[in-house]
Amino acid sequence: MQLLIRSARIVDAASSFDGQVCDILVENGLIRQIGVNLPNDAHVRVVEAHNLHVSSGWVDMRVLAQDPGYEHKEDLTSVCRAAAAGGFTDIAILPNTQPVVDAKATLGYVRRMAEGQPVSVHVIAAVTKKAAGEDFTDMLDLHHSGAVAFSDGHHSLQNPDLFIKTLQYLQPVNGLLMNHPEEALLTQFGQMHEGVQSTLLGLKGIPALAEELMVERDLRLLDYVLGDRQGEVISPANSLLHFSTISTARSVDLIRQAKAQGSPVSCDVAAHQLVFDDSALADFDTNLKVNPPFRSQNDVAALWTGLADGTIDAIVSDHTPQDAESKNLEFDQAEFGITGLETVFAVVVTYNRNLPLAQLVGKLTTRPRQILRLPAVSIAEGQPASLTLFDPTGTWTYSRSFSKSKNSPFLGQTLTGRVIGTVHCGQFNPTV
Repeated sequence: MQLLIRSARIVDAASSFDGQVCDILVENGLIRQIGVNLPNDAHVRVVEAHNLHVSSGWVDMRVLAQDPGYEHKEDLTSVCRAAAAGGFTDIAILPNTQPVVDAKATLGYVRRMAEGQPVSVHVIAAVTKKAAGEDFTDMLDLHHSGAVAFSDGHHSLQNPDLFIKTLQYLQPVNGLLMNHPEEALLTQFGQMHEGVQSTLLGLKGIPALAEELMVERDLRLLDYVLGDRQGEVISPANSLLHFSTISTARSVDLIRQAKAQGSPVSCDVAAHQLVFDDSALADFDTNLKVNPPFRSQNDVAALWTGLADGTIDAIVSDHTPQDAESKNLEFDQAEFGITGLETVFAVVVTYNRNLPLAQLVGKLTTRPRQILRLPAVSIAEGQPASLTLFDPTGTWTYSRSFSKSKNSPFLGQTLTGRVIGTVHCGQFNPTV
């Protein structure tokens, strides 16, 4: 394939062309030439668009593919199509399938099914068998078989002894533990954030304390494991503990303090957490039922501050597809989750609170790659072409989804920030 990307502003801090408007010639999966007014042969496909921007390919660190086991909600083909439509070239998928990705056979199935897709699929393997929090998986075997990280996904590691031993197993092989911070005994039967709104709506609350206790506990256990290394400044690329989908101001503060002390820790936030607070649930829209739940306005403001100051490393979709039978129910009976792969960028741009574009793109590119130990990519001649093309000011209406499930609160809305396509593995994948 030969592709000429015409007059695109490059957004890539690692590139010597960062901030410049250039043409980019892609040939056989490599960036062959970058310049101005590059010649165009008749057999070269040309991509042009108003206000065209290009960055290295976006990475989503938290996606539930539902395959194997729940293919009626999503399968690997549909999730990859949705990811490409959202501008992603790489996704990391959670192990919460049926069977759980807790053995080489299931990991191998996922990797085989992901071959030939428009995005690269990276597998997060389970820490415990069946993600039940009781017995360890063979993490070292899974690590050597290609697992990029370890997590029980939507289930937090409740047992502190298991948590400590997991860190001890992973540290020598430069592995990564991703934990969803939630004290399960404090969230039983919870439906939304615990506060004035939950009282007014008569719904069982999920207290912010349930998340914050686990963040504080995990950080203290991390310090225990590090021992004499506590306080040492460690490269961000070597994060040993990653907090998935933090949602409260106190969590941001705790992680900020840990980073200042040199702890090898990182975290992400789901794009929808940057938009809604708990008042959005007044109409009992089950598409807004998520875990962690939408918190207070102060928490949302703190999340934006955490993005701006570097405390929060990445923005994720937390893509959790649910079929109509799981969502078209009374609020307390509906499943948690939002489909978000196709709207991450547009949602953050539309509701942006003064986060510079370059910084936003960095939360989708450089930092996720570092945390997941993926090979670095940059826009430079001779480098593999893994690119996302977008117009940060373009508007579009989210009227259709490539996901099998439609549990998105943004369907039908007009958003700002339009993905034009991706270039990955020698293919151009336009969104239209």
